[in-house]
Amino acid sequence: MVHELAYIHPDANIGKDVTIDPFAYVSGDVTIGEGTWVGSNAVIMDGARIGENCKIYPGAVVSAVSQDLKYKGEYTTTEIGNNTTIREFVTVHKGTTDRHKTIVGSNCLLMAYVHVAHDCIIGDNVIIANATQLAGHITIDDWVIIEGMVGTQQFVHIGAHAFVAGGSLVRKNVPPFVKAAREPLSYVGVNTIGLRRRGFSDQQIMNIEDLYRVIYVQNSNISTAIKVAELELPQSSEKEIILDFIRSSTKGIMRGLS
Repeated sequence: MVHELAYIHPDANIGKDVTIDPFAYVSGDVTIGEGTWVGSNAVIMDGARIGENCKIYPGAVVSAVSQDLKYKGEYTTTEIGNNTTIREFVTVHKGTTDRHKTIVGSNCLLMAYVHVAHDCIIGDNVIIANATQLAGHITIDDWVIIEGMVGTQQFVHIGAHAFVAGGSLVRKNVPPFVKAAREPLSYVGVNTIGLRRRGFSDQQIMNIEDLYRVIYVQNSNISTAIKVAELELPQSSEKEIILDFIRSSTKGIMRGLS
């Protein structure tokens, strides 16, 4: 149901069984998928592509123009997957010419006051807690959990199944499967609880722990650690995911135990 006190541009594409509450604002170049709810005073701006069965809480702003000073009005979009919840006063800005879009995947939860800047790509099943701030061009892979009030520098990449502790400052890439905490941000172990919840076997978790022991505990030099891991550790899909992530991390990865 679309309330009579909501503003819906006549060109907006509104799916079946969408609920839009009073005083919400929906621009013309917008698609809202079936079964989605948009709360009072939420603002859905041009370029928004919102999936099915999402919840957009009061005061949220989706697809606002980027704050990047290089943005000159090029056509870009914001894509929100299915079954994603965007809580009160979250802001998600549209892309720029870098990636041309900002993406938040399916089954995600963005808690109150989270900011997602231009050209961020957030995977599926990601949870980002209250007041965490994502700068532009950030990539967050599937199943990541970021606790509250985390500040994340532009171009950072956070690998799948990683856990970032509240109040952290993320300046370097965070590899997959790890827990990250302290200042400066450091490796504090493998995210074993999260991995078990998602069906990883004991053997898979042991493979991950063995690899990070080589990278972060036994070797202070990452290049040497990669060579040791390649030669001495058994092949596994987890090994390839981790090593590929580290090799491609031009920004560098967070520090190890100290």
